[in-house]
Amino acid sequence: MSEPLNVSMIGLGVMGGAMARHLGKAGHRLTIFNRSPARIEAWQAANPGLAASVAATPAEAAEGADAVITCVGNDDDLADVVLSPTGVFAGARRGALFIDHTTVSARIARQIAVEGRDKELLCVDAPVTGGQSGAEAGTLAIMCGGSEKAIEAARPVLSAYAKRVVHVGKSGAGQTAKMANQMCIAGALAGLSEAIRFAQAARLDLDKVFEAISGGAAQSWQMDNRFHTMAKGEFDFGFAIDWMRKDLGLAIEEARNLGASVPTTALIDQFYADVQAMGGGREDTSALIRRLPKKGSA
Repeated sequence: MSEPLNVSMIGLGVMGGAMARHLGKAGHRLTIFNRSPARIEAWQAANPGLAASVAATPAEAAEGADAVITCVGNDDDLADVVLSPTGVFAGARRGALFIDHTTVSARIARQIAVEGRDKELLCVDAPVTGGQSGAEAGTLAIMCGGSEKAIEAARPVLSAYAKRVVHVGKSGAGQTAKMANQMCIAGALAGLSEAIRFAQAARLDLDKVFEAISGGAAQSWQMDNRFHTMAKGEFDFGFAIDWMRKDLGLAIEEARNLGASVPTTALIDQFYADVQAMGGGREDTSALIRRLPKKGSA
């Protein structure tokens, strides 16, 4: 690996906690911060062999750090941990690397990059895809926005938990690429939901249907990993519908700003709203099938 760095991780949720573990195992000198102390305690209990300093504020975490990484919830959370008086930018040294893995608006990613210039910070908006399983395995794919210099500085850090790092464009481009990613996932799940219910109504053997169509043009990650669980009504696989609706909302807003037409995305977003109204907001995104009545069985 590259030379160990002083790396601070802000946000120890499902994704950030796994990233911190990989950073520690890669030999980096780790500092951690989470707004909820309980998550810090849970992370320490789950990783007893990893040494990590605990910071009292994001600013304290950033002091002396070569790289600061954030993985929080939304635009407001990110602004709080980065731009507030006790935020990362209040403590970051000149020339440090700042990487954000939160899925947020392109607007705040660009704002952070602009505000980081005063301290000559290397800012990278770096949303990820691969879900909880990818974070745990260290095989995430990361789409990055920022300068070439910033991306190249980030690669040795990101290599601790990513199998693919793609420089998409300037600041904010990583976030717009993530929006496109979420639009593709939502579309695939909408089609898969209808196909499964259609096959069930026709009383087809679903195993045979999967065998027949999964090797052709209809194949997708969602089909390979969710076809059978969706058919069984199992929806406990990580990324929640509540979070997908947040992401699709960002995509729809950005499309409006760009003058782009996204009618399918807008429609599927409303389908997800239906599932939320059924009480399924914390179920994973494949629970989209719940809004379609089951008419038959194989």
